[in-house]
Amino acid sequence: MNKVGTEEEITTLMLPERVDSATSASVEALMLGALRPHARVIVDGSAVIYMSAAGVRVMAVVLHRAVERSARIVFCSFSGPAADCLLVSGFSQLLDVAESTEEAVLRLRPKLTGSN
Repeated sequence: MNKVGTEEEITTLMLPERVDSATSASVEALMLGALRPHARVIVDGSAVIYMSAAGVRVMAVVLHRAVERSARIVFCSFSGPAADCLLVSGFSQLLDVAESTEEAVLRLRPKLTGSN
């Protein structure tokens, strides 16, 4: 798990293969560390092969803190059992979940308003 980088002030975080009781504290710390006021964050779940209820709890905490800090967070690239865990728990309806990092970036970029 690491911070991949920033693009146009969008921070991308890569989650580890397992988001469970053994890793949830470090995953939570990484994600909360990126949530400064008005931040735009992508959480890339492409490496996640297992997520437990502890992992889902982390997502809930991060979602709550993002709202408190007026930050936007998009989760992306979850598949297999990790995606199923988010779906079954109902969190896939609460989280902004994109299919890919490219889609997540598009969702987080400021919308340009045109003037005619």
